[in-house]
Amino acid sequence: MNARERLRAYLEQRRELGESEMLLDALGVDDVMRMLGALPGDGGATAAVPAAAPRPVPTRAAPRDDAAAVAPDRPVAPPRAGDDGPRPPREAREPGAPVEQGDDWREMMQRLQSAAPARPVPAAPESLPAAADDAPPPPRKTGTLALQEGAVFPRGLRVERPPLIGVDPGAAWQSIDAVNVAIAACKACDLVRTATQPVPGIGNPLAEVLVVGEAPGEKEDLRGEPFVGPAGELLDKILGAIQLDRTTIYICNVLKHRPPGNRTPTPEEVRACAPFLQRQVDLVQPKLILAFGASAAQALLGTKLGIGQLRQQLHWYQGIPLVATYHPAALLRNDAWKRPTWEDVKLARRVLDATLRA
Repeated sequence: MNARERLRAYLEQRRELGESEMLLDALGVDDVMRMLGALPGDGGATAAVPAAAPRPVPTRAAPRDDAAAVAPDRPVAPPRAGDDGPRPPREAREPGAPVEQGDDWREMMQRLQSAAPARPVPAAPESLPAAADDAPPPPRKTGTLALQEGAVFPRGLRVERPPLIGVDPGAAWQSIDAVNVAIAACKACDLVRTATQPVPGIGNPLAEVLVVGEAPGEKEDLRGEPFVGPAGELLDKILGAIQLDRTTIYICNVLKHRPPGNRTPTPEEVRACAPFLQRQVDLVQPKLILAFGASAAQALLGTKLGIGQLRQQLHWYQGIPLVATYHPAALLRNDAWKRPTWEDVKLARRVLDATLRA
């Protein structure tokens, strides 16, 4: 694969994550795609990408622990235009347990868990510095929140009210079962006509962790449960690496019916399903929300930022800590996103540990 093909593949990945802007010699993603001939417009297929000096990429220092010792300090950067070939991987070795960049996800998780079986992710400090002018909102459940933003965890977005104006949270639904019945009877959008059945949610209705995905896929549509098939199996491995499983969490999607062809949800579809998602949050009252994929994070936080800009930060959704990362289905298409996802879920575990001690 030559430099132009690698750059084109990289830009397509950024567009898939919902990122419409990036710094590349002062050009936007669409501008560069046109120059590569991937989009109609000026530039043509033969246009060359202007050479530019590489820009320094800011990095955020993260606390290291026993599990992190077997992973690189940061994910391997994607190829840049002008490279003559793939870069050699950076190796981070622990005595007696070398790890290669090409290790698959299963082997990596096994090594991470075996490295620190008792405590795979470090807990936050017992005493957290106070932030007098920017304290988090009151906890939704006793002992849920004793975190102060910025000092220990990277500061993110804060949502005090549902981001969709005019959304009725459906307060008449007094239980998760009542929400499921309402989802089964919903005809607020056309998805009910093309889907096999609704996919409301599954798991512990009093869970400490709420996992939110984008929408049901083909296998989820057939079974009526979220996160099944290959993406669901990978999700189970990710959760297992931070000592969570389906019996201790609640899992749902932004959309409750499958979009045709697994396409990205429309704003109208997100708005139609918003009361169900909001009521699920109200009833579960989790201590942590894990948003997998750009659509899930954007719907909850009311933003258009891509997942690359939302990850590795602690966000707040109505007083509940929220961590966003890549969707497991995206990891099946791109191995380079697996290690960043591991860093994100380690952050989520540290946040959860801090709230459990509150």
